[in-house]
Amino acid sequence: MINLNINVNNKDFEISIEEDKRLIDLLRDDLKLTGVKEGCSEGECGACSVILDGKLVNSCLIMAFQINNSKILTIEGLGQGDDLNYIQKAFIEVGAVQCGYCTPGMILAAKAILDANQNPSRDEIREGISGNLCRCTGYEKIVDAVELAGRYLNGSEIYR
Repeated sequence: MINLNINVNNKDFEISIEEDKRLIDLLRDDLKLTGVKEGCSEGECGACSVILDGKLVNSCLIMAFQINNSKILTIEGLGQGDDLNYIQKAFIEVGAVQCGYCTPGMILAAKAILDANQNPSRDEIREGISGNLCRCTGYEKIVDAVELAGRYLNGSEIYR
């Protein structure tokens, strides 16, 4: 067993894990954060995306022992109940949510994009979400949602 100290969604945890546990399994099984989805288990689909120490990563590729003293953000840490984050609100407003399986990873990818650049071009958005696969939307509405979230963030559109 390995002891970890981690911060997940602004809450501190001290937890003991088996050394072969992946980050996705720690989040889903131990912490019950089921917004982190397992799609491909190979780091290709982005369904398991989380923000680890400020960087978007695929949690299926990271061993949990590697995250000691790290800060992790999952989709559950963005909004508070019915009080949605501006990115979540933008995704709903433009209809960028269909089946929903890719949505948590896409929203976290959008956060990573907007943390780096509050006014990204459509090409920069496409590049930023390129590690996340969606089989429903055709990506245009997702790009629209990230653009809208950027306008909310930089104040050129009023967040309601």
